[in-house]
Amino acid sequence: MMIERRERKERKEMKKKKNRQWERFAHNRRALFSLWIFGFLFGISLFSECIANDKPLLLLFEGKLFFPVFRDYSELEFGGEFDITADYRDPFIISLINEKGRMILPPIGFHYDTINYALPSPAPSPPSRENWLGTDDRGRDVAARVIYGFRISVLFGLMLTLFSSLVGITLGALQGYYGGRLDLFFQRFIEVWSGMPTLFMLIILSSVVEPNFWWLLGITLLFGWMSLVGVVRAEFLRARNFEYVLSARAMGMRHSRIMLCHILPNAMTSALSYLPFILGGSITTLTSLDFLGFGLPVGSPSLGELLAQGKANLHAPWLGITAFAVLALTLSLLVFIGEGVRDAFDSRGTAS
Repeated sequence: MMIERRERKERKEMKKKKNRQWERFAHNRRALFSLWIFGFLFGISLFSECIANDKPLLLLFEGKLFFPVFRDYSELEFGGEFDITADYRDPFIISLINEKGRMILPPIGFHYDTINYALPSPAPSPPSRENWLGTDDRGRDVAARVIYGFRISVLFGLMLTLFSSLVGITLGALQGYYGGRLDLFFQRFIEVWSGMPTLFMLIILSSVVEPNFWWLLGITLLFGWMSLVGVVRAEFLRARNFEYVLSARAMGMRHSRIMLCHILPNAMTSALSYLPFILGGSITTLTSLDFLGFGLPVGSPSLGELLAQGKANLHAPWLGITAFAVLALTLSLLVFIGEGVRDAFDSRGTAS
């Protein structure tokens, strides 16, 4: 009964504490606006296929509805001559469809791998009404590649942040709670592992096999899980000797329940303030690998690959400027969010 009352009291205190933390975060207007802007941009990028695509969003032909964004159709269905996937940028197919129907096109009429063969000048071509941010050296629309590249970068960063946090929090909790030889062994291992040249190791591992999204996520996770170990370990070392933890042990409560229900919520207070910065570092890691040519497969939409194209085509400044602006905006928003979260969890300070 004493433990149950203690748990109920802790839950009430934790709820009040979370409300105070959110109020402090909301008071920081810069962090709050950054969170809204970042969430809006990421939410928009999740629907990239509906924003930038070389296929119509909706097609009405002879009274029938077609959804080319979600399904491929043969050009025979629109009166074409060959049993192949319809090319909706082909003037012949466009004329056939317009005779007996109509199309609703996305705002940007290019997929990230669509090549514009009707450029007014050799690729890379400058911004125009058709290609808002110009094209790269292969004639692909930069705006479409930025939208898809931003989505991949953020999804990669979120997944890497999630998995690295799970590993780091788990190992830090075990070290701090049990201490002794387990803590000593893991600390020596972390010292050795963190001393390795991370970027060089990632380049070596990426060059062994053909990289893809999941392979890159796995090898970056090998070196990215240590960020939260020290913070969580310190919190568990401090909290394991508190009176309510010692009482729970004396009454026979399982160690796993003590760690999850009593110590971990307090440790997460410190750990959460690091997450936006870890996310920013994860995006930078993927961008660096793509810039060096050891990242995503060739042809994938990537901010790092766009930076590399800007470096190789100095006569096309819109490539480097676009990639830099997107990265600078993304990382700045994450830094502002991280500062706001840090101030919100710091009860001694006030949000600016």
